[in-house]
Amino acid sequence: MNRSILTAPIQKFEGDSSVSFQDLLAVEEPLEIRLGDKTISLTMRTPGHDSELAVGFLFTEGIIQGPHQIRDIQPSKNSITVLLNPDVEIDFERLQRNFYTTSSCGVCGKASIEALRIQGCPVLPRSSVAVDAAIIHRLPQTQRDEQALFERTGGLHAAACSIFRAI
Repeated sequence: MNRSILTAPIQKFEGDSSVSFQDLLAVEEPLEIRLGDKTISLTMRTPGHDSELAVGFLFTEGIIQGPHQIRDIQPSKNSITVLLNPDVEIDFERLQRNFYTTSSCGVCGKASIEALRIQGCPVLPRSSVAVDAAIIHRLPQTQRDEQALFERTGGLHAAACSIFRAI
């Protein structure tokens, strides 16, 4: 069963006539992201690739520096628990939030640019090209190819992380 798509009956009106048909809608559900027994975020997402979303969130928030710090990932319906290696220290007070979290790159919701600097958001050097221009030009089509759900529904919460596997 694909939990990412919902079929909905609709009436399409054109002038004086109407036609009934089934439309495909992208599903949006909450996802609780937990570190061990502590909830650190609640975000909305289209179900699927929840582990990647959780790990990406932990990375962009500066909670982890890489996958080597993760011991295990335990998904369940609308919740994902990430267990970190014992040597990873977490400042849970820094993670306290009083606003909702988006499934964005980690910039949204910050109170200031300084908050990004404190987190350690690196500035890439301008003197060297990090990604070949040909790859950049292929990205929009590659993303559409990798996210077939968008093609079927016309809407989707998605990230471009999956496209790098296809390049």
